Amino acid sequence: MRVAEVIGNVTLSACHPSLDGATWLIAVPFSADGLAGKPGGRGEPLVLLDEQRAGLGAMIAVAEGPEASNPFLPDSKPLDAYNAAILDTIDLN
Repeated sequence: MRVAEVIGNVTLSACHPSLDGATWLIAVPFSADGLAGKPGGRGEPLVLLDEQRAGLGAMIAVAEGPEASNPFLPDSKPLDAYNAAILDTIDLN
């Protein structure tokens, strides 16, 4: 799981039927340096499914890979990334 910041949203004209009506976000994951506030500590933006209603600028926990589909079991959804939580604070100590 990675920590990311929401930088935008995505509107789809067509999607897999199991994802109809879903909300999609664009988020930028942080590296350890980014979480510590050091420059250059951000990864490449990614698109993810959001059921938590995260807003622009929110810090979120992102599940990726097979774990992104786990909240929907036993149903199968074609996901690469999922917003697992909205984070209030991050303590690095």
